[in-house]
Amino acid sequence: MTRKFSDKRLLMATHNKGKLEEMIHLLEPFGVAVVGAAEMNLPEPEETEDTFIGNARIKAHAAAKATGLPALSDDSGITIDALGGAPGVYTADWAETGDGRDFVQAMTRAHNELEAVSAPHPRLAQFRSTLVLAWPEGHDEVFEGIAPGNLVWPMRGKDGFGYDPVFVPEGYDVTFAEMDRWEKNKISHRGRAVKAFVKGCFE
Repeated sequence: MTRKFSDKRLLMATHNKGKLEEMIHLLEPFGVAVVGAAEMNLPEPEETEDTFIGNARIKAHAAAKATGLPALSDDSGITIDALGGAPGVYTADWAETGDGRDFVQAMTRAHNELEAVSAPHPRLAQFRSTLVLAWPEGHDEVFEGIAPGNLVWPMRGKDGFGYDPVFVPEGYDVTFAEMDRWEKNKISHRGRAVKAFVKGCFE
């Protein structure tokens, strides 16, 4: 049985403004005030696990412990079948440069590695999101969302972020980067994880 959320404030353990705005918007109907990690001057803990759940747990529990508030964290990325599930938890690492993140570099690397192994088409991939809601005393609830699809090349679309320009969700012929933001949110991995979280903890 999922523990229901009965507090008035929720800490979103992220420094990502987009994720924070999305959560504020989604939880407004439930009368929950959402605050971000930056607002609480929280450092970003080191993510040392090799699974999305493991890293999401580190972030949620660290934030809940530091503030005494229930904390929600998200760990997400893309897994590519022909690359054995890579980049997975290293999704953002593939984009790291000395000057911040470059996702064109990351998408190019994914394409080059698929070409190197002569991966057949369609090149199946999944965007995955794991949400962990942790309470200060140590209890947590886990919610997962998966958006299946396939990778295309060259990149297409100007919207979205990350690997969106090369990802076509199942049942569509446009990439996430060619979609309207709200349409994408309905079927995205994070959208699905959030839906599970709202259903489990609020409804």
